[in-house]
Amino acid sequence: MDYGSFLHAKIQMAPEGGFELSDDDINPLLLPHQKAIVRWACRGGRRAIFAAFGLGKTMMQIELLRIIAHKCGGMGLLVAPLGVRQEFKRDAHVLATGEHPRITDEQRKVLRAWLALRPDRAPHFTFIRETAQADGKGYPLYMTNYEPVRDGKLDPRVFTVTSLDEASCLRGFGGSKTFREFMRLFDGIRYKFVATATPSPNQFIELLAYSAYLEIMDVGQAKTRFFKRNSEKADTLTIHPHKEREFWLWVASWALFVQKPSDLGFDDAGYDLPPMRIRWHELPSDHTSAGLERSGQGRLLRNAAASLSDAAREKRDSLPVRLAKLMELRAENPDAHRIIWHDLEAEREAIEKAIPDVVSVYGAQGLDERETAIVDFSEGRIRELAGKPQMLGSGPNFQYACWWEIFFGIGPKFNDFIQALHRCYRFMQPHEVLIDLIYTEAERPQRENLEGKWRRHTEEMQIMTGIIKEYGLSSAAMADSLTRAMGVERIEVKGEGYRLVNSDCVLECQRMEPDSVDLIVTSIPFSTQYEYSPNYADFGHTDDNDHFWQQMDFLIPQLLRVLSPGRIAAIHVKDRIVPGGMTGLGFQTVYPFSDDCVARFKRHGFAFLSRKTITTDVVRENNQTYRLGWSEQCKDGSRMGNGMPEYLLIFRKPPSDSSNGYADRPVKKAKRKHVSETREWENPEGYSRARWQLDAHGFMPSSGDRLLAPEEMFGLDASQIFKLWKRYQLEAVYDFEHHVKVAEALEERGMLPSTFMLLPPHSKNDDVWTDVTRMLSMNTLQAGAGRELHLCPLQFDIVDRAIAQYTEPGETVFDPFGGLMTVPYRALKHGRKGEAVELNPAYFLDGCKYVEAEARAKSMPSLFDLMEAAE
Repeated sequence: MDYGSFLHAKIQMAPEGGFELSDDDINPLLLPHQKAIVRWACRGGRRAIFAAFGLGKTMMQIELLRIIAHKCGGMGLLVAPLGVRQEFKRDAHVLATGEHPRITDEQRKVLRAWLALRPDRAPHFTFIRETAQADGKGYPLYMTNYEPVRDGKLDPRVFTVTSLDEASCLRGFGGSKTFREFMRLFDGIRYKFVATATPSPNQFIELLAYSAYLEIMDVGQAKTRFFKRNSEKADTLTIHPHKEREFWLWVASWALFVQKPSDLGFDDAGYDLPPMRIRWHELPSDHTSAGLERSGQGRLLRNAAASLSDAAREKRDSLPVRLAKLMELRAENPDAHRIIWHDLEAEREAIEKAIPDVVSVYGAQGLDERETAIVDFSEGRIRELAGKPQMLGSGPNFQYACWWEIFFGIGPKFNDFIQALHRCYRFMQPHEVLIDLIYTEAERPQRENLEGKWRRHTEEMQIMTGIIKEYGLSSAAMADSLTRAMGVERIEVKGEGYRLVNSDCVLECQRMEPDSVDLIVTSIPFSTQYEYSPNYADFGHTDDNDHFWQQMDFLIPQLLRVLSPGRIAAIHVKDRIVPGGMTGLGFQTVYPFSDDCVARFKRHGFAFLSRKTITTDVVRENNQTYRLGWSEQCKDGSRMGNGMPEYLLIFRKPPSDSSNGYADRPVKKAKRKHVSETREWENPEGYSRARWQLDAHGFMPSSGDRLLAPEEMFGLDASQIFKLWKRYQLEAVYDFEHHVKVAEALEERGMLPSTFMLLPPHSKNDDVWTDVTRMLSMNTLQAGAGRELHLCPLQFDIVDRAIAQYTEPGETVFDPFGGLMTVPYRALKHGRKGEAVELNPAYFLDGCKYVEAEARAKSMPSLFDLMEAAE
């Protein structure tokens, strides 16, 4: 495969693993938009149906299971929340008989004719709780709840096709037992679907969890492709602005967001949402018992959003005033049918005591009793129903018997709220829907949070439905739109001592003359960890580690070709953390990226010389990965590894003459000699024997000075303590226990930060660099100019040391991954020539400005130059 073919193979859409259907294959009672969705899902094989409340996702799931089980053989399994199975049984009965008040005689006639051709088209479900109950006898469609699957009683892998209704278990990505078990148990099932009316588009991790479950794309891969990471907190995702449209197009290739039939080009007749009236009722809070902050400082006002315990306490304390408000609202229309939503058992008990004839649904009830209450309420036989949103907020349809919902309180979970609200506010609702929300003054932040999420939810749903309107259900049209640029239009900027190119580094290296650079210094992309540009040529835009190294296989031979024989390629790398969910081990492990780098460079002809170790801040690393937590160490010390250093891998291109091993153009240093007769230095600026001994030795000498006392640091600021500690570490004999005592003494005084490591261990070994200044990079200049920061800036110290050791003045230093042009910028600083290639146009333009400014500074004559010229 050539390089162009490799890049074109990167274009990804959600794979289609199903088969085509015609409308004749689908139950004639399904409406046109429902048939279109069934065809789309069946063609894909693994798809998400996010259809608004009332669009008929129950019937669509039934038909998908029936059609695929019939076409492919085997059995179908529907997994639904508790209290929902009656909805599926009722709709299956309608599809099998046409018996429903909304079905006309003509529709029944067509259905009977269609069923007469093949009686097995009439769907029927058997409810099961164990695998053995799915014996394949009779009709092959089965239904169960989430709990039997999660608890290992029912194995979904014995079924040909599965569908998860209201798959809220996937919202707990990575953290819940249900999610982990469902990812494992449903892995590899050819046909699987999820269906819910309210995915949370503004919760990106939920969408990525759906994608992972459907085996569309791994969560880590999707994070890398579309999101920039929060360097301070794991799993906090912000979508790259230039990738927002691409992200939603990719989601639309496997998930269908439909708000009404016209989104798919069909008639909206009968699908008009009713008016909705929302009333917020704020009640006063008792601030006399506001409590204390964590610091011990007393609070002036109660804040229910401060913590979960504060929220629960506010709900308990405000129960009497909220109950009074509830009774006041009910008195407006005593005979109306209504549902009362609550969160706490104490609230349920208070509601039952105040309203004797209310019917409650709660966890301690038997399943049959609970479902009977739900059915009776949905069919109008019960006037008032009370329950928790997480208990009966997903699945039941109450629009035919109820138009009034009272939220006895509000909480932080938007999904629970929106699901509960849409039990009545949905298509086919003939009345204006009244929503009353009772909350207290201390719960104002929760109201603001809820309304903010609601707005974002509406905005994102509009984006998704807009994409469907634009492209329809055509995967080909979306694929054309998803095809990103293959490279960029080449731009070359040259000046005195530098050459910078905006292009694909593989293609640019192919253009370069052989043996034309004297040193390569670069930080290669860390496999799939980051994507630096919206371009398929980006090395971070790869599927997995092997795919990344396949692209590197096109670059490394070119680097060998352009490097002068006998010279050095210094490659900056870092090993990568692998989440436990990706390995199935349940704990984080390490991918030795640096080892693979060594192996790959050696495969293409480089010789490996050494590895420089660059220590990093373990506290900052833990804030990014949650891998090295203090609490986790206390729970189980065997689970935790250690901080991940960076490495500068030193490779050498073999010289043309192997008889002595010298480079074709050796890096020569003039010796600094001491002449004993005159007691003067010959060539005082040269390279001394003393420096050579320290450079060549693995360790630096220590002074053996006394231990540093903790009290000597009291009263100093963090920067002073850091410098004092570093000097002490490098001069004194190291004592680990004393190191711990000093840190503990600072901790007692509240002087030990939790965001960075104040007292890191410093090494005397020349091959371990503990003094690299992390903040000294091109990002410092970018931040000062208010420009976009680079994802992984290369520190100046690393580049400077490589240039000083491996080149002579006037020689050429090259970086194939130029970024903000750190390497050519530092090369000019040290009297060398700099060359670099960068794919990202924004980074390229910013980097050019810094290099051009440095070149101008170098060429600008000084006052002494002018004085000499005048003489």
